[in-house]
Amino acid sequence: MENINKKNKIWFRAKNYGWGWYPVSWQGWVIIILYLIGTVQYFLNADMFSHSVSDTLLRFSVPFVINTIFLLIICYAHGEKPRWRWGEK
Repeated sequence: MENINKKNKIWFRAKNYGWGWYPVSWQGWVIIILYLIGTVQYFLNADMFSHSVSDTLLRFSVPFVINTIFLLIICYAHGEKPRWRWGEK
């Protein structure tokens, strides 16, 4: 019975105001840290090989969007179901 409860443990809890999640377990924090490291690394690589600000933004935007989509999929799969909230009820 304990194994089932551990398997269903959420990594992200829904925010009290607005729409979204925040990490509540070590797994959630690891995902957030990996997301931030990946985002910074994508930016540094894009900036290293670009010749202008617009070139940097173009090179950075696609990996950033893909990285963010993966983060949202993980949050949705391992978190509370999202909905618009406006405080405790």
